[in-house]
Amino acid sequence: VFNYWTFDGKIPGPMLRVREGDMVELTLKNSISSVHGHNIDLHAVTGPGGGAAVTDIGPGESKTLKFKALNPGLYVYHCAHPNVPAHMAHGMYGMILVEPKEGLPKVDKEFYVMQGDFYAVDPIGAKGLQVFDAHRMLDGLPTYIVFNGKTNSLTGGNMKAKVGDKVRIYFGNGSVSQISSFHVIGEIFDTVYPEAAIGSEPHKNIQTTTVPAGGATIVEFGLEVPGNNILVDHALSRMDRGAWGVMKVEGEPNKEVYDGVTGKSSGH
Repeated sequence: VFNYWTFDGKIPGPMLRVREGDMVELTLKNSISSVHGHNIDLHAVTGPGGGAAVTDIGPGESKTLKFKALNPGLYVYHCAHPNVPAHMAHGMYGMILVEPKEGLPKVDKEFYVMQGDFYAVDPIGAKGLQVFDAHRMLDGLPTYIVFNGKTNSLTGGNMKAKVGDKVRIYFGNGSVSQISSFHVIGEIFDTVYPEAAIGSEPHKNIQTTTVPAGGATIVEFGLEVPGNNILVDHALSRMDRGAWGVMKVEGEPNKEVYDGVTGKSSGH
């Protein structure tokens, strides 16, 4: 158990979705029960602090930010109240998608995934409430590296798709120290928007894509065969710290694409 601070009780925070050219009005409220000041820095904002300069609020306060979404792309947002990395390591991050004026191409399924890390005094696997370790954070030694806020968050069938679907994953990195090497075992990314750049020529046929701390990517791929596709950071020792998930794909086999005994876990 870890004492997270959050945007709207979720890790990552809610995915915000707007269009290029939109005028966005955002009100940030800090719960009266909070013991910390907070704000929000949206990487999609052009202006001081990405909005943090005008949304700094104490417990029980609220402030409103207005901004024009000038640049299409997928952007991280996070709390930038001092100490900034401590607030992010307590789960205060999310993403905002600024779609181009014409929108993005249609897909069958979209998923929202963010990698993050947290730092505990006790070693990995310890039971009970975990105390935050600022020294491990400063040294860049996360106890856990996870998808969507906790170990096993992307298991149990909460990522489902079907053979024939075209899938898009909005993937961000809320870490304060780690670069992610995002990979889906058993799939090839047909299209990658590197560093979530919308407007540049996308990359094709990519196995693993790099996502810097505070950055994002958009990947798309078709599903040709059923099975469990494993999401990982391909710095694979991080799987043992929690950085993995499962996309369950249902449907009929296609032996022209893949023919073999299924049912065993990947030995990737």
